[in-house]
Amino acid sequence: MGIFSNIMGKIFSRKKPAEAPAAAPAAAAPAAAAPAAAPPPEPVDVEAILEELASQNPQKLNWRTSIVDLMKLVGMESSLAERKELADELGYTGDKSDSATMNIWLHKQVLRKLAENGGKIPAELID
Repeated sequence: MGIFSNIMGKIFSRKKPAEAPAAAPAAAAPAAAAPAAAPPPEPVDVEAILEELASQNPQKLNWRTSIVDLMKLVGMESSLAERKELADELGYTGDKSDSATMNIWLHKQVLRKLAENGGKIPAELID
């Protein structure tokens, strides 16, 4: 499992399960009918989940601007080596020895990827 998948799993697993719709009686649908397509999953409110985690954390972590704090908030290692590995995973082509620039890029990329995978992210955080 990659680092981004781990981040996504730690956030998305906190989504409250949706209530299951009541099952229709079996006789209501013709036997030959194709099964109805499942509705698309509800977006995961990433901001609400991270804000809840931040409120429960004794450290003041600024996940909105810091990839280090975001990783710490979800309980992950945030070392430079881990961030460099994440940068490789997400296709960073810049100088990884310029950690400030890499960190800014990583933060935006992680939030964009979360949004692409069903996360609800405020537009100002990914623009």
